[in-house]
Amino acid sequence: MEFTPQYIWTHMGLPVRIIMFLILIMAIGCIFVAIERSWALYTARKQSRQLAAEIGPMMAKADTESALNTANEKRFKRSYLAHMLTAGLTEFNARPDKHGIAAVERALERVSISETSELRKGMNILATTGSTAPFVGLVGTIFGIINAFAGMAEAGSGGISAVAGGIAEALVATAIGIAVALLGVWLFNLFTAIIDGIINDMIMSTQELVDWCYKQLLPPLEGETAAK
Repeated sequence: MEFTPQYIWTHMGLPVRIIMFLILIMAIGCIFVAIERSWALYTARKQSRQLAAEIGPMMAKADTESALNTANEKRFKRSYLAHMLTAGLTEFNARPDKHGIAAVERALERVSISETSELRKGMNILATTGSTAPFVGLVGTIFGIINAFAGMAEAGSGGISAVAGGIAEALVATAIGIAVALLGVWLFNLFTAIIDGIINDMIMSTQELVDWCYKQLLPPLEGETAAK
């Protein structure tokens, strides 16, 4: 007796087939998230680094108009740095003083929250798969064991041939459930590390922009100095 995939599938009961279909959907979801997040995170980081290199000289000259125009170009639409610069410089240009800097900090915080949420998109699928796939496989195992006992009762004996199909489908359901869970956990940890690195870059960019804003403050007017 050969336990080929075709043999196991043909001897699976309907409940186990449904369970296997659910596990397959979870695996496809993980692969889709992995492909989509790989492209999204790579593009966001690449565009942000390109933007940082281009606007460096502009910021050194305090040419905020050129920096804003560059950040708003279509080629930087996925750049988290572009979104932060647009929000921060817009607030600072509206009021280049300490109150304006406070508005800059609030704007950067709002953008950071939205960008972090965007970076973590799809991570719940990986986390859910990693935590629930083994239990989904276990449900398939239970149905497989039930099928094995049903085969034993139908055969009227406890021979291995009577329960082989049910035991095989039970073990396969467990193994595939664990494998898909491992895939989900590995991908979740991988992308979490990448996202944490990007968040650190965002924090550094926020601090650098706020420091730049403080350096651009004009000295107080003579009337204000006299009043003090």
